[in-house]
Amino acid sequence: MAKSFAWSFSKLKNYETCPKRHFEIDLAKNYSDGGGEALTWGNAVHGALAQACMGTAELPADMKAAYQKWVDRVRAGPGDLYVEQKYAIDSSFNKTSWFGPLAWYRGIGDVVRIAGDVALVLDWKTGKVIDDSVQLGLMAQCIFSHYPEVLRVRAEYVWLKEDATTGENFSRESLKFLWTNVLPRVDKMKAAGEAQNYPPTPSFLCKRYCPVTSCDFHGK
Repeated sequence: MAKSFAWSFSKLKNYETCPKRHFEIDLAKNYSDGGGEALTWGNAVHGALAQACMGTAELPADMKAAYQKWVDRVRAGPGDLYVEQKYAIDSSFNKTSWFGPLAWYRGIGDVVRIAGDVALVLDWKTGKVIDDSVQLGLMAQCIFSHYPEVLRVRAEYVWLKEDATTGENFSRESLKFLWTNVLPRVDKMKAAGEAQNYPPTPSFLCKRYCPVTSCDFHGK
């Protein structure tokens, strides 16, 4: 039986950057995207912040001065706290289990606070500031789907290098505009899978940042 279609924000971005790279790394698993020092640091920061926010460990010395205020903000907030929480929804936006057969979209909330009918979502970012709230909206949908009592979601990127945040307020009604934009993009990725059509899209990544050595554009 063919595996049902499922996606995440990172897989969608990878597909749109280069379909062949997405196939070789995300689907066929023929290559591993090590990501270099930036990804290694980002993973370390996410792990350390998760433990500190849960209160199971202190931040390492090389992170404490810059990031402790964010931990303090999280721990002082109202409501129920969830850290590195995994959420899955089906194609009708109903909640489902992470590994369930109906899982269509999967997302992980770095920090989620549920306080009555409002929720706060934080997404730690260690890279440069990018003006794109789609990932925040997708997490807001996960929150609405899993917590029927929630009516409003405040979702923020925390740009750790810049010591700044950008964010957006979401209601259930406002997410209709998000899906109008996102669903055609997802349908295109799904159609590529059904046709097994993953052509390369050459870019500056080919020369130094792509591990797919079987591609004609690798290293060029």
